[in-house]
Amino acid sequence: MTNSAVTECPRCKCTELGLGKQGGYGNVHPVNKMSIGTEVEHKLCTNCGFIIESYVKNPPKFKNTLK
Repeated sequence: MTNSAVTECPRCKCTELGLGKQGGYGNVHPVNKMSIGTEVEHKLCTNCGFIIESYVKNPPKFKNTLK
């Protein structure tokens, strides 16, 4: 989950933000490991739909992937 201090949409200035997830075939997979991947979560504006930030739900799956 996000711990970002962003409380306002930079695009439309709306303060009603939401959290959504992208799963299924939209999962992110490590490039050099066999893995089912992990969901991507998005903090977004509920007014204009602007995605403020995105992050993977399970970041440890990506350790040692740049070697």
